Amino acid sequence: MSEAERERGQRLGAVLRRARGARSMVEVAASAAISVETLRKIETGRIPTPAFFTVAAVADAVDLPLDTLRDAVEAPPGTELPQVS
Repeated sequence: MSEAERERGQRLGAVLRRARGARSMVEVAASAAISVETLRKIETGRIPTPAFFTVAAVADAVDLPLDTLRDAVEAPPGTELPQVS
């Protein structure tokens, strides 16, 4: 796996974490039908290339449109993460 892929995975996790806001990992994981450990690994970048349907389920659970998520993840390195709600 390349450094760029690892960085993209970390950015994906950070964006999803920010979108989760005050909601607990347990609540979001249950809503996305994934384990809390899987969500934790995605948010920390330990799973840099999670399955599309897993990402889609988490994004849906935190009310984050996939277009917004894609734009945030694909932004140039060093770009500040966008505010998401």
